[in-house]
Amino acid sequence: MRTALVTGVAGQDGIYLARSLLADGVRVVGTVSGAVDGHPRHVYLAGAELRSLDLRDAAGLRALVHDVEPDEVYNLAAVSSVGRSWHEPELTVAVNQTAVEILVAALLAQRDRTGRQVRLFQASSAEISGDATASPYARSKAAAEDVVRDARDRGLAASIGRLYIHESPLRALTFVSRKITRGAAEIALGQREHLVLGNLDVVRDWGFAGDYVEAIRLMVAADVPVDLPIGTGCPHRLTDLVERAFLAAGLDGSEGYVEQDPALVRPADTAVLVADPEPAAEVLGWRATATFEDTVDAMVAADLARLRSGVDEDEAYLGSLPLPGRRGAR
Repeated sequence: MRTALVTGVAGQDGIYLARSLLADGVRVVGTVSGAVDGHPRHVYLAGAELRSLDLRDAAGLRALVHDVEPDEVYNLAAVSSVGRSWHEPELTVAVNQTAVEILVAALLAQRDRTGRQVRLFQASSAEISGDATASPYARSKAAAEDVVRDARDRGLAASIGRLYIHESPLRALTFVSRKITRGAAEIALGQREHLVLGNLDVVRDWGFAGDYVEAIRLMVAADVPVDLPIGTGCPHRLTDLVERAFLAAGLDGSEGYVEQDPALVRPADTAVLVADPEPAAEVLGWRATATFEDTVDAMVAADLARLRSGVDEDEAYLGSLPLPGRRGAR
């Protein structure tokens, strides 16, 4: 049985990835921050072995790799918010860059010790190539890419995916997309009157996390390690997401409900960030399948269900979007 180590397994990507791997009979060991017992997202991760780990704990990370001896590693854990990175730059570097250095060294040591190759996927970001490259988030992700490429030059089967923005009903509330879908649901249910946002003019490539983890698996399965952008190639303005969310919540639109606050605008932001989907299509045969509209609708439906039931986490919130298939199996 193959063993996969997934850092950040309780995040949206980690959950969809773990469920895909488990469906293919892969043993999944996943790291979470905080206590394992009673973890709120345990409901999505039946069958996965959860380990508590702070990625800043170098000795703990090395010990985990030595104990698990994974066949493949998916490094998804990160300080993943550009906005948060401005407020916590040291934490961002420690998790997004230094932990990658420690992980790569541990995997190379495992390979040398066991004589078996291990495959690594490093989750990178489209922000590296945008106008926000000065952010601590973008800088740390770019530095991590350099670490992984250096390890690949030393023989590690390592791939890098520059992931464009992707969403799901499991998206954290710290992200503007979920702030919007939650806010629309609350307004529709009479629980609030207005939604306050920052810059509504940005253009992004919003995909579905379940689609993207299939691309990730295909990258790890490739005979030759690859670096690819992963996205839909379909641009949408943030105002498009707002309008779709309010319509999905059963309202006529967002007019009269949305206010803008200049204080919420990032210190540096990229006006347009859209993927070229052709490299992934050519190399992996992969294209995104879920539409922008279906993704936003599923997020709003889940938020409406949460508010009505009072239950924050439930498998039912995975919604009607298709879960990843088995094309990533090796």
